[in-house]
Amino acid sequence: MTKEPASCTREDIENLRATGYSDTEIHDAVQVIAYFNYINRVVDALGCDFEPEWQQSR
Repeated sequence: MTKEPASCTREDIENLRATGYSDTEIHDAVQVIAYFNYINRVVDALGCDFEPEWQQSR
């Protein structure tokens, strides 16, 4: 989803279902992944700095 979102297929969804994930869980995961991809691109595009406390833990 991150590098090539258009490459995700129905088979990917079926594989997740086969391993026990519900449609709600799959949907939630897609939403979270999409959000993080979005916000990382915004941060990168604006050149935002890390929070000072994050620098200490790196």
